[in-house]
This record gives sequence, C-alpha cells and structure tokens, in this order.
Amino acid sequence: MSTEKHPDTRKLLFLIAELCQTARCCRQDALFCEGVTFSQFLILDALATQGFMKMADLHTILAVEKSTTTRLVKPLIESNLVRQEKMNHDRRAIYLRTTPEGEETYRRVWDCFTEFAAAIRGKIPEDERPQVYRALGIILDAIRDTSSVCNRNNTKDAHNGQSEFQII
Repeated sequence: MSTEKHPDTRKLLFLIAELCQTARCCRQDALFCEGVTFSQFLILDALATQGFMKMADLHTILAVEKSTTTRLVKPLIESNLVRQEKMNHDRRAIYLRTTPEGEETYRRVWDCFTEFAAAIRGKIPEDERPQVYRALGIILDAIRDTSSVCNRNNTKDAHNGQSEFQII
C-alpha cells in the first residue's frame, strides 16, 4: 500500500538519505587531516577568520549541542591549537582564540581541504558548477527550513533558515 501523493516523493527520500550518508564523512570523529576532525577544522576556520569567538557562537556554526561543541574544542585546547581567554569587557564569558601552533595547523589543514575541494570540483563540469552550487544551497535550505515537520520540538534556526555558508 503506497501513501505517496507526489510522484517524486520516493526519489526525494533516497536523495536526502544519500546526501546524509555522503555528508556523514564530514561529521564523524574520524581524523580529517593533521590530527583534527572536519568539525574541529570548522572550529579552527571560524577562529582563524573571526580572530576570537565565544564558545556559544560555535554551537550555531557547528549546529550541534553545547556538550558536543565542548567535546570538539577540548582536544584542540589540550593540543595547544586553541586557547581560552576572558576579555576585559566581558569577564564572565569564555572566548576562544587560535594559538600560533593552531594557526599553522589551520594553514596545513586548509591545504588539505583545498585539495579535497579541487577533487570535488573536478567531478563537476566547470560550466555547470554555478547551477550545481545553487541547487545544492536551495535543497539544503529547503531541508533546514522544513526539518521541523519531522521534529516538532525544533526551534527556528539561528540563521533564520539560511545556509551558514554562502556558496557563490
């Protein structure tokens, strides 16, 4: 007995499932490069581009729970790639900043990611890249915007339904 009301519902189901399975490689605890995971690389990237950040700001970027952010940051601190500090204007909040060693590790991981991105780009015909990137952004935003349909406890995303990463 089929409950499908639209002909591409099953196709969309399998595309979403495959997208989730394929993207999982970037969300696991497996090392990505230079002894850091992909999620830790996102932390280093945020700190390298922002200079310093509150731990709470990382929850939004990573789209994970506070405890997960803490679990991801802790090894970076223990490896002397990131340090915690308090700012004079806000003595209660903990801020994170990369160390010189963290900046060097970030540059090496960025080189790894650049190769990874080049390999991905190489699989997408050059003349189709803008449309592919735009389509991927649209589907990710659509999934994010409608995820509350499956999880009634979700609250509206801190990005107002917009993708954190703008793909151009």
